[in-house]
Amino acid sequence: MSTLPNVVHSRRLPDDKSGEILGFSREDVHWQWMSMKVRRLAPGESYSATTNGEEAAFVILGGRCVADWGAGPHSIGKRKNVFDGLPYCVYLPTENAIKFTGETAVEIAECRVPSNAKLQPKLITPQDVTSSLRGGGNASRQIVDIVKPDFPADRIVVIEVYTPGGNWSSFPPHKHEVHNPPTEVDLDEIYYYRIDRPKEGFALQRLYASDSSSDLTVRAVDGDAVLVRSGYHPVVAGPGYNVYYLNFLAGTSRTLAVTEDPNHVWLKSTWKDLDPRLPLVR
Repeated sequence: MSTLPNVVHSRRLPDDKSGEILGFSREDVHWQWMSMKVRRLAPGESYSATTNGEEAAFVILGGRCVADWGAGPHSIGKRKNVFDGLPYCVYLPTENAIKFTGETAVEIAECRVPSNAKLQPKLITPQDVTSSLRGGGNASRQIVDIVKPDFPADRIVVIEVYTPGGNWSSFPPHKHEVHNPPTEVDLDEIYYYRIDRPKEGFALQRLYASDSSSDLTVRAVDGDAVLVRSGYHPVVAGPGYNVYYLNFLAGTSRTLAVTEDPNHVWLKSTWKDLDPRLPLVR
């Protein structure tokens, strides 16, 4: 079994403190594609970033800020937290710069991927994202597509997923580790978790190989990032605790072609009604 890290934990900052909550580079975790940060800004505090040889996506998790990426200042962010509405996101290709200044306390998730593609920065608003419901029964969940495969980016894909307490997500289990289009493509993936009851809540995520060479179940709590390097990776939310995760994906292709675990595909035929608790956010 691999000894590479599967989970990166957040720092526990007091609610009234700013700073970096989570951070890892590709080199830190011995990964090819993605680096990630989550940062909290206090009102009036600023954070600047540049992209040289990388593209980046900045998702506003909660709060409001002014962002300027060369198109003039834009006030962005409406939701108080990830359970309070749909997201704003700024996509920034290589050779660009951005500055964020908090209007309220604001939390920003940032993912970077190697890229030299000369593309255009773009603001993605709640009106631009696509929300849909997927699955059925206790495998129902809400999907919010932010940076979709048809978005003019180079490698990065960004998705938010909401799973009601007790439900399964990323189910039937699927994998995207082999570059064999159009059947399956090779994508690494981050699951960044937030829980609506952060002190008590949790999710369980199983990471297992198709050849049974590895099988690990991790307990994810509020602020954890689970790194999906290969294999199947279903999730279940602890009963009573609604679970959010932010997916960043990157790899050899931006299509989301996956292979479902053939042992569990039959369950799809049993799904009828969607969970009436959905959607969790509107």
